[in-house]
Amino acid sequence: MSSTGAARLRAATILATLLGAGVAGYLTYVHYAELEPLCVGGGDGCERVQSSDQSELLGVPVAAVGLANYLVIAACLLPAGRRLHPVAAGLALAGFGFSLYLTYVELFVIDAICQWCLANAVIATVLAALTVALVAVEPVEP
Repeated sequence: MSSTGAARLRAATILATLLGAGVAGYLTYVHYAELEPLCVGGGDGCERVQSSDQSELLGVPVAAVGLANYLVIAACLLPAGRRLHPVAAGLALAGFGFSLYLTYVELFVIDAICQWCLANAVIATVLAALTVALVAVEPVEP
């Protein structure tokens, strides 16, 4: 891959990380401010998911866990952190897996869909693919 292509892949990876941090940050804010999340088209799916027992992991909102994950991934993508790109990919893959689990919980346990959570699932999927591709095209130098 050309250096321009690698730079574009890196930019797309950083953009996906920032988008994910934005969604997770919003949901974290909504949780702690005890607000109802804004949902397009109304409905109570987001509120049901956000207020469910499954919205916390050991007392911490899963959105906050996601936000922390995105922030660590962002730190691993810093220019001086090329050695940490495999760590970013591992964290992104873990986030993708956790997102799959949470989507399952939405569908089959809570019986509600949160649009924000669905957006996060898409971002987590894209980010996992981008970080793996980034590791493939920008190998770690010894």
